[in-house]
Amino acid sequence: MSADTDSTVPPASAGPPVRTDRLAELIRYDLPASIVVFLVALPLSLGIAVASDAPITAGLIAAAVGGILAGLLGGAPLQVTGPAAGLTVVVAEVIHEFGWQTACFITVAAGVLQILFGLSRIARAALAIAPVVVHAMLAGIGVTIALQQVHVLLGGASHSTAWENLAELPGQLLDLRGGDVAIGLVVIGIMLGWRYVRGPVRAVPGPLVAVLVATVLAVIVPGNPARIVIDGSLFDAIGLPSLPSGDWDGVLMAVLTVALIASVESLLSAVAVDKMHTRARADFDRELIGQGVANTASGLLGGLPVTGVIVRSATNVQAGARTRASAVLHGIWILVFSVALVGVVEQIPKAALAGLLIVIGVQLVKLAHIRTARRTGDLAVYAVTIAGVVFLNLLEGVLIGLVLAFALLLWRVVRVQVHAVPVEATGRWLVTVDGTCTFLALPRLTSRLASVPAGTDVQVQLTVDFLDHAATEALHDWARQHESTGGTVEFVELGTARMSSALAAPPRRDRARGLLDGLLAPRGARTRVPRDRDAETITAGVAEYHRGHAHLVRPHLDDLRHGQDPDSFFLTCADSRIVPNVITSSGPGDLFTVRNVGNLVPADGRDSSVEAALSFAVERLSVRNVVVCGHSGCGAMQALLTGTRPPGGLGDWLAHAEPVLARFLAGHPVAAAAAAAGFREADQLSMVNVAMQVEALYRHPTVRRAAMTRELEVSGLFFDIGTARVLHITPTGIAEIPDPAPEFATL
Repeated sequence: MSADTDSTVPPASAGPPVRTDRLAELIRYDLPASIVVFLVALPLSLGIAVASDAPITAGLIAAAVGGILAGLLGGAPLQVTGPAAGLTVVVAEVIHEFGWQTACFITVAAGVLQILFGLSRIARAALAIAPVVVHAMLAGIGVTIALQQVHVLLGGASHSTAWENLAELPGQLLDLRGGDVAIGLVVIGIMLGWRYVRGPVRAVPGPLVAVLVATVLAVIVPGNPARIVIDGSLFDAIGLPSLPSGDWDGVLMAVLTVALIASVESLLSAVAVDKMHTRARADFDRELIGQGVANTASGLLGGLPVTGVIVRSATNVQAGARTRASAVLHGIWILVFSVALVGVVEQIPKAALAGLLIVIGVQLVKLAHIRTARRTGDLAVYAVTIAGVVFLNLLEGVLIGLVLAFALLLWRVVRVQVHAVPVEATGRWLVTVDGTCTFLALPRLTSRLASVPAGTDVQVQLTVDFLDHAATEALHDWARQHESTGGTVEFVELGTARMSSALAAPPRRDRARGLLDGLLAPRGARTRVPRDRDAETITAGVAEYHRGHAHLVRPHLDDLRHGQDPDSFFLTCADSRIVPNVITSSGPGDLFTVRNVGNLVPADGRDSSVEAALSFAVERLSVRNVVVCGHSGCGAMQALLTGTRPPGGLGDWLAHAEPVLARFLAGHPVAAAAAAAGFREADQLSMVNVAMQVEALYRHPTVRRAAMTRELEVSGLFFDIGTARVLHITPTGIAEIPDPAPEFATL
């Protein structure tokens, strides 16, 4: 066979092993997972149908259709779709107001709307809802479900509103049915205690065990507990929805409510499922389309609305599912069960499903969410949203919660803190303005400014990220008035917003990055001052320092006014691109810095400047570290490497580095390590120079004596200007400097 043929024809065995591997993966992982999810979904689907006042078969149809269609078409492969507790309250209200057939029409319309959501690619926008509102919505649904099902557990019937369920509860307690109560309590006990079961039995889903035990007890317990009633087979329950006879405004609102809640719950569930595995991430737009198709089909067949359900999805992941086949198969098992074993369903007592739903409802109220809301200051939003969902309706409760959350956010964002206090040591007054300074802050701002006595010297520190013209004018007007009384006013701008630009253009929130650029960027990049005006740039820089940064440094320098206690002697090159305090994250008083061309330590003390600085730092200041720092693109090393000795004093100075060049040419291990890392020759020489200066320092009598008596450390660094990274130079190579900061796990 020719080479061309060999390159274009795949091996004969390339196709079948792929199919075989996929089949083996399905049998090993997805098939068992689908059975586990089916066993969890079956009782939950029945219970949600009962809680929604819908036909029992509607829960089974929804579970089968949601599992198969959303599993095939959705964008979250490991998410499992079916009827969810989050829609129970809404569906019950819709059925009560419009009837079951119209409720199916609303489900179809909501599915179509979800498809439009997915096609318009706004899925991620649906996630822009305050989590506290979503958590409170689910908690409110849980409370509502529990209030409804308590009556069923006691042998009665639930009422349409939470007020009625609460008002009728005392009477229901006086007229309870012992058999139903006993069965319901057994289910609750099994559900709550199943987490403590150990061994192989734990693999059986708790809801299934609870319902099976309750069904057996229903035969034993006297009193003939009420059981589920199914009229006809699953196929008899299939019927086309009917159009509403009126109140189209209410119908449209119901469609929008069902579509929004189903979409948000599905997307939130998909986000949570993504955090549970490391396989392909969810496609949110495709997931909405799949959910929409499933809801449309479920409504047409007489099923409940469906969403992605976190309980079933988490079970699916934990059971080892690898692909969407698990969700699809779980829907098929529900379909087979619903057709072949309807008689088994009719043996389940209503009190068993009531106990199941009470536990599910209570578990929707999560203590972790309440603690988070309290820590983040959102507890009022959480409480108000729950109250609205429980005592009004779900949509109104969520809207009230969103409005309150937005109002709280607005208050937090636009508020400003203004303080005016006398500085006793100087007799001056200090006014601090911190936050977002707008016309909304004028009452507080003017009140605090009015408290400053006339004729005093005042410093106004502005640490603001937004400053509009109204606040700027108020500050200027007050300053003019105060200065007219004989006082002085000094403005210090520490934030990103500047008074000079507030009246020149519409106000905007300046980038915090701009503040960093102002501190770290070269002055020419900030001011674009011509190079022939260097003297003026220094003056302008000092003025900018006085205006914006001196007051940040002053408190730290105040502690150093009587002396210094640096941690390190830092020898580096005179190159203007090296800023020692920046690359070491140090401040005033931390580094005793010495700079010269090429960061050299002349042998035998032949340079009195380096010798004096080193002796003073080690013997008088007792520094703990001696550091030599070289850098990339060093002109001194480049001149040394090319042999172009500059005339005069610079050439004489570079003679101190001749031993470095000799060691480099002889094959220093640091040079080999630098070459392997991709550094050019001049930078390799710079690294060898650092290593040799460290050796020279170790031989210096003052350093050697301190190293022996008090463990003085000597180390070498190399600053790569292009990447702004600092490397550690060892005697034999180079190394990255490890980050000791803790790593935070992904939630």
